[in-house]
Amino acid sequence: MKKGHGGARPGAGRPRGSQNTETIEKQVLRERLRAKVAAELDPLIEAQIANARGLKYLVARDRKTGKFERIKEAQVNPRAVIEVWEKDPCVQAFTDLMNRTVDKPIEPVEVEHSGGLEIRWVS
Repeated sequence: MKKGHGGARPGAGRPRGSQNTETIEKQVLRERLRAKVAAELDPLIEAQIANARGLKYLVARDRKTGKFERIKEAQVNPRAVIEVWEKDPCVQAFTDLMNRTVDKPIEPVEVEHSGGLEIRWVS
């Protein structure tokens, strides 16, 4: 038996360079997602830019209860008190889409260590 095989028999296990079925399926799904996101990229970017600025939405106060309710254009009552409210900016969805589409940037890793460090060459 050759050194470095960890006791495995020659020819045992998956051939070098091959991938298991689950890995291949994930790659196919990832590519489908990338294609769909890429096809919608311009509208997604515009939506996220608007989101980063803060979204505006229409609300109307119910005169009986005094509560503000979010409304759609089709629901506008001309006798209602109408206000436009802004939603706080949120870029998490955009970041996630970009990470999935263009690949996630490498994040630095910090390691705390106390004590010494010894490096040896093993032959």
